[in-house]
Amino acid sequence: MEISTLIVDDEPLALDVLETYIDRMPELKLITRCSNAFEANEALTSHSIDLMFLDIQMPQLTGIDFIKTLKNPPLVIFTTAFPNYAIEGFELDAVDYLLKPISADRFMKAANKAIEQIRLRQSKPSGDLSVDETEFIFVKADKKYVKVKYDDIIYIEGLKDYVIIKLGTGRIITLQTMKSLEDKLPPRVFKRIHRSYIVNLDKINAIVGNMVEVMENGKAKHLPVGKNYRDDLLDMVQRNKL
Repeated sequence: MEISTLIVDDEPLALDVLETYIDRMPELKLITRCSNAFEANEALTSHSIDLMFLDIQMPQLTGIDFIKTLKNPPLVIFTTAFPNYAIEGFELDAVDYLLKPISADRFMKAANKAIEQIRLRQSKPSGDLSVDETEFIFVKADKKYVKVKYDDIIYIEGLKDYVIIKLGTGRIITLQTMKSLEDKLPPRVFKRIHRSYIVNLDKINAIVGNMVEVMENGKAKHLPVGKNYRDDLLDMVQRNKL
């Protein structure tokens, strides 16, 4: 798979850095580099672009304003020296938001997110959104295997070698690790948001700061989002429009 890539930045040094990083990733193919939004618009008209690295602070037209003019934009990774644009960037469905100076490892993480999204788009059968055939799991509790439907699970909490599965009708305590249970659960339904919490995506009511809100026993329950899981959660939000 070859991903056609465009760089847009008014700083020549920033263009050089991004071009160097792109050249190191065999999945990415740099089509051209532009110094402003008008050049970028012409490039998008002339070429089929899958991924665009877009600076925000540019003369005449900012990257954010430019994206708003596009009817069918490619995947976008914003680049900027100003952290205060992060929320607005994610609201525009950006894959990621890179703060200058951009390190090689941070660039690679953002690029891999985009590559994964493009692969999923290309491989997903039309009209088939299901990954798993089953809608339940069996867990060992009280010396027996209990059948638990995915839809009944609100969230899962880890306590050392035990996990507590919180259901709409109660809870189940089982002896196993969070990692072992996470590996058995379908990622289309469940998301690890903290080293001690896995949440059912369908049960999320809101994301407030570094907390995920679900309903438990008729009351709002707030689960913490770990810093190591926040980027993946925000990425999921953009792809699934929660």
